[in-house]
Amino acid sequence: MRAFVVDSFTDSAFTGNPAGVVLLDAPADAKWMQSVAAELRHSETAFVVTGGPEDEPKPLRWFTPSTEVPLCGHATLATAHVLGGDQRFDTRSGVLTCTAQGDGWIEMDFPVDRAEPVEPPAALAAGLPGITIEEAAEGETKVLALAASAAEVRAVRPDFAMLADVPSRGVIVTAPGDRPGIDFVSRVFAPQVGILEDPVTGSAHCTLANWWAAKLGEDEHDATFVGEQASQRGGIVQMALRGNRVGLRGRAVTVLSGDLLV
Repeated sequence: MRAFVVDSFTDSAFTGNPAGVVLLDAPADAKWMQSVAAELRHSETAFVVTGGPEDEPKPLRWFTPSTEVPLCGHATLATAHVLGGDQRFDTRSGVLTCTAQGDGWIEMDFPVDRAEPVEPPAALAAGLPGITIEEAAEGETKVLALAASAAEVRAVRPDFAMLADVPSRGVIVTAPGDRPGIDFVSRVFAPQVGILEDPVTGSAHCTLANWWAAKLGEDEHDATFVGEQASQRGGIVQMALRGNRVGLRGRAVTVLSGDLLV
């Protein structure tokens, strides 16, 4: 089997979010895929079946080192990049369409995750020392915290033991952008699924796009944004909000390719 490591949401190697991509001739055993993901130790590894009919969506699943997840943006981008750009994938989150945009950009058509206001869980405030939580919201998979400034987002050093007690698959902390061309910044922490900090998170921007549209007074049926995920590796995600769907746009760079022997 062919296997790859791809840096997503970047045009420079060793930045953005690295993902494993494994090309399968036929569906594989979940336990084996989990073992491969644990071996590769990236935040997510994608497993895509390429041996089916060309006109049907390719089955695609994503695994962290410790668990399977229902949606992963950067590993989907990595998979589409490896396969040439234009792709349709059959996933637990429905059929996902990827479209080459030119100059290396790929747009992924993903479902919007609508976050509803909530009282901040006690573990959220305790897990984000130095953050002034002005609002909190909860989406399908992640809890979101609005910080007072981008500087707070960039500087936060989380207490991961506390964040692991937040009842979700991850925590997003976000604030308005602090430089030209960036609408908002964010960071994503997911100790609940074995990822302390995710470098660039496509699925989080399914939540952020709709949430920031409401905050900024934009039409949720026709709005575009640029988000910076301010992790150490960093990355840029372009978003085109279209009602219940959001186009996530990014670039990717293949840094390793080889054969998986077991």
